[in-house]
Amino acid sequence: MSKIKTGKILRISGPVVEADGMLGSSMYEVCKVGDEGLIGEIIRIQGDVCTIQVYEETDGIYPNEKVVGTGAGLSAELAPGLIGQIYDGIQRPLPSILEKTKDDFIRRGVIAIPLDHAKKWSFKPTIEKGTKITAGDIIGTVQEGPVVTHKVMIPPGVQGTITSIIKEGDYTIDDPIAKIKNNGSEIDVSMLQKWPVRFGRPIKQRLEPSIPLITGQRIFDTFFPIAKGGTSAIPGGFGTGKTVSQHQLAKWSDAQIVVYIGCGERGNEMTNVLEDFPELIDPNTGKPLMNRTILIANTSNMPVAAREASVYTGMTLAEFYRDMGYDVALMADSTSRWAEAMREISGRLEEMPGESGYPAYLASKIAQFYERAGRVTTLGSADRQGSITITGAVSPPGGDFSEPVTQNTLRITKVFWALSKDLAARRHFPAIDYLVSYTLYINELTPWFSKEVDPDFLKYRSDAMALLQKDKELEDIVQLVGPEALPESEKIILESARMIKEDFLQQNAFNEVDSYSTIQKQWLMLKVIINFYEKMRELYSQGVKLTEMMNLPIIDKIARMKYIPKNDVETDLNNLIAEIDALHGDEIVDRVSGRMFTDMKKD
Repeated sequence: MSKIKTGKILRISGPVVEADGMLGSSMYEVCKVGDEGLIGEIIRIQGDVCTIQVYEETDGIYPNEKVVGTGAGLSAELAPGLIGQIYDGIQRPLPSILEKTKDDFIRRGVIAIPLDHAKKWSFKPTIEKGTKITAGDIIGTVQEGPVVTHKVMIPPGVQGTITSIIKEGDYTIDDPIAKIKNNGSEIDVSMLQKWPVRFGRPIKQRLEPSIPLITGQRIFDTFFPIAKGGTSAIPGGFGTGKTVSQHQLAKWSDAQIVVYIGCGERGNEMTNVLEDFPELIDPNTGKPLMNRTILIANTSNMPVAAREASVYTGMTLAEFYRDMGYDVALMADSTSRWAEAMREISGRLEEMPGESGYPAYLASKIAQFYERAGRVTTLGSADRQGSITITGAVSPPGGDFSEPVTQNTLRITKVFWALSKDLAARRHFPAIDYLVSYTLYINELTPWFSKEVDPDFLKYRSDAMALLQKDKELEDIVQLVGPEALPESEKIILESARMIKEDFLQQNAFNEVDSYSTIQKQWLMLKVIINFYEKMRELYSQGVKLTEMMNLPIIDKIARMKYIPKNDVETDLNNLIAEIDALHGDEIVDRVSGRMFTDMKKD
């Protein structure tokens, strides 16, 4: 904790302010700038002159106005009451600001406490007096809304013996709930913790990413799966579906907590998120999705410095619930706007620019953010595991994936879900380019898929991807010489790839049944298509023409299988597989010949 210092403003350049007389201040210390007490953070120290990035508009403040250090860094309040909240980039609750100011825009100098310190929560102790505890141990629980059980933990750096603990009852987050004795001194512990957002919370051990995050989206789970604790990037141009894809991930993924960061997005897009999320129903609980979600909204018209801090605020909240043993999904939309905020502040600091004007430390900043993801063993005596899975949307100008933010993100993340303008224009959603996207978690996830789904699951996946690659090569030939030049055997590949694209990869986010596919349904659907491809090759060798195969009734059944309700999936799709296996070339030829003979008699 730094000693509080008071200085005066020397120079103002947009959100960047220089102040002297600040000797003894610390990096990242929060300051109150100007007579209005605007919130800022020290980002450079040269002697007694500090450079401060201000989280609010600096219009109207002047040199020689006072700057007061607080002695503490930018910290998040962590306690019951976070779930369901909507914060700005520095954890000011937007509903509270609206209620206080009665204004649609955030006024300068508004102070809003992140949590309600007067509200009482029903606390249930889970340990007894005399218990030896260490940092991360759970000493009680609070029911935080209808879905989330908040686990009250011993803060990092605290250990000893419980000398007293309150009985079950209603308490505020500031009330002492336990006393801990260590080395002859007693420490009061409350439900409230504070943590500097720019520093990751400590863990006991980092674990291998061996369990997939099931999203219910076929293109993600089957073709390009992400592990719990993994990192993914979803870049794409305007209108390709980044936001809808992240909505689907937030709604359907099997994470228990969702932290959604709207970082520098347009106000109308963020408004849609704020309106839609409270109305989305959690499929796991049947209750509103907001009952396990925290939203951080920092739109493009909000101060740029707060945008830069918003991703760290969201990450700290995610780490807090990870430490309780929850799987957390963090959505950052979009990291490009975050990088643009860094570029603007770097320019104000007159730093040497890097590629495209971004600061030279862009790559390290992106890496520091994504490296806070992971599946871990948390602090505490018990063997408790939690995870943070990050999905960062990237908005490359003009859809150019070679620009610095996209490239530096791809160096760090292990899953690349590339959105395609061409697919979006053809109304193929999710518009994930299946030929460009990739995942690096397949080797770690192979044992899980083999055990929990089917030993042949990844073989069928490879067969499907090989078909799509061959389809691309054949399409290039077709554009040159026309489809008539292809032999029947290669036309079978084109038709099979079409089934994969239209009947498997295309998924309707607004259809009640098709919006979510269980991993077992995905496996059976893929098996149907690959088995039918193999059967078509077999029928072709028996003399059946492709046109005759494509007129079989089973083609329509394959097209409709994505709409099979969850309870009927196993029976209906296994029946479909059996029907494919029963197809025989002689029977089809005889049936076609009989139909042709009947038609001739009619003529």
